[in-house]
Amino acid sequence: MRAEKIVFKLVAREAWAEACRDGAFKGSPDDARDGYIHLSAPHQVRATAEKYYRGRENILLVAFDEQALPGLVWEPARGGDLFPHLYTPLPTALALWEKPVTLAPDGAPIIPQDMLAC
Repeated sequence: MRAEKIVFKLVAREAWAEACRDGAFKGSPDDARDGYIHLSAPHQVRATAEKYYRGRENILLVAFDEQALPGLVWEPARGGDLFPHLYTPLPTALALWEKPVTLAPDGAPIIPQDMLAC
């Protein structure tokens, strides 16, 4: 059994708003390229944000209960760490919450620790 119970999706605000209208997030261009929706465990969010979202405004951090996501698979990725991947559209109604990600003056995404304490 995994210690993490919550998984996260970093997503552009506009893409999430469109997904909410449609009822499901079908993925970003990177997700489509790889064939699954990239998610992160709490200990992975900061590094993911830094690597892929540095300098990008209007990004949301969306939280999900991993057990509510049918078909969630944990697979090795960066450095062999297991990352949550979803091979189906992500139902927006399953989101526990969404919060904006702010940027530091140098463009680094700021993800407060309390966002990850679920």
